[in-house]
Amino acid sequence: MQIYAIADGVVLPYILDPNFEKYLPIIPAEVVKVNFTWKSGDQKYYYDFDQLKSFNETILSDPLISIDTKGKVPRKSRIFQVILPCLRNQSGIATFGISLKIENDRGLYLPGTPLRLTLKKQCGDHGPDPECDKKCANGGHCNQSGICQCPKGYMGKYCRSALCYPVCINGGTCVAPGVCECADGYQGPHCEGGMCQEKCLNGGKCVQKDTCQCRRGYYGSRCEYSKCHSVPCLNNGRCVGINRCKCQKGFTGNQCESAVTKPAELARQEGCKKKCNHGECREKRCVCEKGWFGSRCNRSNKGTYILAPSQNNATKRIEVGTGPLTEVTFNEMPLE
Repeated sequence: MQIYAIADGVVLPYILDPNFEKYLPIIPAEVVKVNFTWKSGDQKYYYDFDQLKSFNETILSDPLISIDTKGKVPRKSRIFQVILPCLRNQSGIATFGISLKIENDRGLYLPGTPLRLTLKKQCGDHGPDPECDKKCANGGHCNQSGICQCPKGYMGKYCRSALCYPVCINGGTCVAPGVCECADGYQGPHCEGGMCQEKCLNGGKCVQKDTCQCRRGYYGSRCEYSKCHSVPCLNNGRCVGINRCKCQKGFTGNQCESAVTKPAELARQEGCKKKCNHGECREKRCVCEKGWFGSRCNRSNKGTYILAPSQNNATKRIEVGTGPLTEVTFNEMPLE
């Protein structure tokens, strides 16, 4: 049984789901260890398992892990194992807890941690079965002890239960390894998404059966109502809050009612972070006029660097030589 937990320094979203523990099936008796996969990517992270605890010690001993309880998260994808030792001759369902802290090299917790999980493990005495060969299904095989050994993707005493992880939710059924058959009104790999008979409007998303999740600024069963009803957005602007509009390129104002005419404002809307001094913004970059260059078109081939006007409407002028620039002294003066 394998669980993907952390990728590139990010705790995977389904583990952070408040219902995660409910979605995870009870770990069957024949599974004695669970594989967890994690990797840090390019960042450095340090982990600390501060709890590995059985809450039913008469059935299950404290879990063990195949790595040190403290250390560094591997940069590349690695697997570590949590070993779940059931006590001999004891049957039942035991609960156990795992607590994991992960910090970066500045001592800050990774978002989503400390991660505290409470899971369940079934324990029981599965002795040899003289009819194992007849009962073992789905590619399982009987070992020398007469116990059915399951292939990847199946579990159960006779390998008759397919394993879907995360489990199928919203009434879905696991019909093959990793394949969910969803109940009416749901869809998605784990039946996590809804199906809406009527389309969600204004960018809304169907999240449950006939239930829309609306974008900011909209409401209603189909997201059909705008919170900008008293201040409607004009010129194809989009409502993003109560009477707040996000305007299309080329328009501004509370209702997007005004066309933009100022070059600096146009440059900002077209994607250039700063004004193109001697050029125009095209596809998020400045295209300079003849004789000018630089990311803001403020470098001249004549050896002069022009900065944007200051508050007193003067322009800073810097003379640049051909050698390396190590120190610059400049005065503020109006340019003719």
